[in-house]
Amino acid sequence: MSNAFDMQEGCPLAMRLFRAGEGITAAPEGVASDAFLVQMLLSSRTEGEMTAMRAFVPPGVVTHWHSHPRGQLLFVLDGVGLVQKEGSEPVEIRTGDAVWFAPGERHWHGAAPASPFSYLSVQPVMNGKAVDWLGPVEQESVQQ
Repeated sequence: MSNAFDMQEGCPLAMRLFRAGEGITAAPEGVASDAFLVQMLLSSRTEGEMTAMRAFVPPGVVTHWHSHPRGQLLFVLDGVGLVQKEGSEPVEIRTGDAVWFAPGERHWHGAAPASPFSYLSVQPVMNGKAVDWLGPVEQESVQQ
């Protein structure tokens, strides 16, 4: 894989243990307002399979606008984050919260200005991809 978001042909065909801290790498440039780290857990281009990753986001860093062809479940592991779907105001989320983004729903998520943020995201594959990246978020949207 040339970057953390490159997709594999399919998910593992047998049990696979992912140890804490194993395989953590920088997210590719152009998907967020600044650098953050990810641990890819599942990566697949196979229709209907899941992709999953753990993300570790510094304070104030947010993803670009994006959508998922079959939706996304985001579960907050630690810290305080913000989420916003297109046409709505940003919403604060905290440890233990879960957010569902519907298929095709344009949104962004990231760390609140004063808190690091980590989350687990799970999204199914459709037509060989799990995400469509769009443009950057206006920074005034992030200041809450």
